[in-house]
Amino acid sequence: MQSRGPGHDRSDDRETLSPADRYAAAAHRSAYPGLTDFRATKPFPLDGFQVEACRAFEDGLSVLVCAPTGAGKTVVGEFAVAQALRAGTKCFYTTPIKALSNQKFADFVELHGPDSVGLVTGDSTINPHAPILVMTTEVLRNMLYARSDDLNGLSSVVLDEVHYLANKFRGAVWEEVILHLPQEVQVVGLSATVSNAEEFGDWIRTVRGETAVIVDEVRPVPLWQHMFVGSRLFDLYAQQVSSRPEAAHREGQGRRRVDPALQRAIARVQSPMPQHDRRRRDRHGGAPQRSRWRPTPRPVVVQHLDSAGLLPAIVFVFSRAGCDAAVEQCVRAGIRLTDTAESTLIAQIIDEHTAALPETDLHTLDYWRWRAAWERGIASHHAGLLPAFKETVEELFTRGLVKVVFATETLSLGINMPARTVVLERLVKFDGENHVEVTPGEYTQLTGRAGRRGIDVEGHAVVLWNPEVDPHAVAGLASTRTFPLRSSFRPTYNMVVNLVDAMGRRAARALLEQSFAQFQTNRESVAPARQLARDEQSLAQLYDDMSCSRGDVREYAELATRLAHAERATGRARRAHGGEPGGPGSGAAGVRALSVALRSHPVHACPDRDAHLVLAHRARRIKDHTVKVQARIDRARDSMGSALERIADLLTERGYLSQDSATASGRVLQRIWFDAELLAAESLSAGMWKRLSAPDVAALASGLVFESRRGIRAAARGLSGRLGIAATAIEGLWRDLADDEQRFGVPVTRQPDFGFARAVALWAQGTSLADALEAATEDGVDITAGDFVRWCRQVIDAVDQLDRSAPPGAIPEAARAVAAIRRGVVALGAS
Repeated sequence: MQSRGPGHDRSDDRETLSPADRYAAAAHRSAYPGLTDFRATKPFPLDGFQVEACRAFEDGLSVLVCAPTGAGKTVVGEFAVAQALRAGTKCFYTTPIKALSNQKFADFVELHGPDSVGLVTGDSTINPHAPILVMTTEVLRNMLYARSDDLNGLSSVVLDEVHYLANKFRGAVWEEVILHLPQEVQVVGLSATVSNAEEFGDWIRTVRGETAVIVDEVRPVPLWQHMFVGSRLFDLYAQQVSSRPEAAHREGQGRRRVDPALQRAIARVQSPMPQHDRRRRDRHGGAPQRSRWRPTPRPVVVQHLDSAGLLPAIVFVFSRAGCDAAVEQCVRAGIRLTDTAESTLIAQIIDEHTAALPETDLHTLDYWRWRAAWERGIASHHAGLLPAFKETVEELFTRGLVKVVFATETLSLGINMPARTVVLERLVKFDGENHVEVTPGEYTQLTGRAGRRGIDVEGHAVVLWNPEVDPHAVAGLASTRTFPLRSSFRPTYNMVVNLVDAMGRRAARALLEQSFAQFQTNRESVAPARQLARDEQSLAQLYDDMSCSRGDVREYAELATRLAHAERATGRARRAHGGEPGGPGSGAAGVRALSVALRSHPVHACPDRDAHLVLAHRARRIKDHTVKVQARIDRARDSMGSALERIADLLTERGYLSQDSATASGRVLQRIWFDAELLAAESLSAGMWKRLSAPDVAALASGLVFESRRGIRAAARGLSGRLGIAATAIEGLWRDLADDEQRFGVPVTRQPDFGFARAVALWAQGTSLADALEAATEDGVDITAGDFVRWCRQVIDAVDQLDRSAPPGAIPEAARAVAAIRRGVVALGAS
């Protein structure tokens, strides 16, 4: 099936329609009962691309929908959910982050009732056998590998934010799910607008069959681009009539000139200060100033946005400390964006979210400072905040009570928090390793929050100018509406042991040859890999069909083939030389020997012998073809299959695989999902956990999952007692494993980091949050209360996985360790 994007109408493939005509035709055709009933539940008319995508899904196709943030992609996912309920089947709705899963769960409960909807994330499990199940994508991946009974009756899966498969840390999970889902399950992929949607759609078609690719580039709310210079707001472009991206494509980006007024303002602040101003600063001991530019104070920006009617706003700062400092600056400047009634309602909502916080922790959490800012309508939002605080900010902002949120880019990952205005303080961010420039895709994703559908008639994107910002470069960022989707897929130990055990090494390799990563590396190798998989299935069926109770048909067919070849060779030799060529098995003697062996074979007397031979010869032709196809695939550079082979060889040498099956140790590895899975499995085999107390179990597990934000690893030598012995032993296991990984050409496992060990051990002993945070600080670890909760929950998850995977008694104190960590602020909001 051809992909469908703007300009394609499947009622007449010979005719090219405009987007408006196509959407009108789609809306006119949408008379299916399911879609009609669904549309009646919506308080707004569906857009053309939504109707088209729902129609395609109703036709039984998988669907990939690429559209801007806020365009309404999730309506298509909601239709899949409604159809599953209508048909009495199941639909799974997956998201990349827990916060988005929680949000969709609440939405679906409101729409369909609590009995029909469940939630499964690392923190929460609610009604897990419901027909509509919301989950993080990793949960679905784990269910597929475990062959969960809850997959029975599954008719569709919605992959929200499917472009997340480009994430270098977690993106492989999305490809695993797409490859592993049963063929009868329809997939709905919801993605930001990517420039290679057709390529992505072609891959999904290759591995899953007919798929409709529907691309929409129309922002429902037009976006105006601005720059803030000094204390004034300027238009970025000379003419803002083309603020819609589709208009920008029609005009061509080259004609979108930077506003001359903006250029003059920048020139003024870049010009040298007058001589008398520099002398005045010299007399007062200041350094001479070369230009008039000063960073615009954040309170000035907020006040200007307020007076211009551009609130609510999200200000992206790209730094946790910067977000918190911005809130402090606005509070000190006396900014208040709420009235008395709003402040009272804010206080009530805060109380609802934080009532369970222990009194002893409120001071440590700086609760009263945050509360005072929220009641003024100002907040920050980043990963370092306590989850309860983040949830409070999200509700206050979506209800229009908090008017300004200073946020890191984590807020752009799908949480429904749109604003009238989005401000970017800088166009450079730290990616964990280096300071890098914001890409066009990231700019589009961040500014896509601006403009609330049904509330705002237009949205506004504002960049704060500084001497490092070129307005022409910003114009280029703003004009580039799409970005390419690049796979981050790579096989892991857990993936390989699960695949090989489930389907054998050869079939597992064939599956990885179908990944999007391989597709992009060498598109030519994916179709042959698919053909190879089909040939393998055909071979298996032929071998089954030609089985004979009297003997081995393949052996008999091989004898018949050798006899035929020998007879032809002998005939040619006689004609050419008038005699027999020498050599064992050749000539008349060889023919006689093979003839005797054939007639004496038990299959020779079978009445179905000829039918068996026909099937055997067909199998031989297919087998020869698979050898050629496999050789072609092997020649593809950076083969995913080759990577699998290297990992499988290492796992075989270490005793986790035996031929095409997982060993007892391999079955332990199958159920460990965090990054250091093989090192964790090795530690279980070595019996390192048996004599540890509950706090020590927590501390040792932290070494396997914790990673300092500063990249400075803490060694085991600072730990004492049995914990110190076990931690030192794990470091020894890691060195041994790293040597093997280098020898086999496999990526080296990250070294254990025990920087969080003492803090989590103290917490598990019952100490206060303040003491646990102080211990982390003393050990050189810079974490906030929100970080502390997040790492504690990861430790809980790791201990749970290890305990479920290991033989009975391998970690006697596992349950006690989990219970000891899961208290106070760590338990808040988790179930």
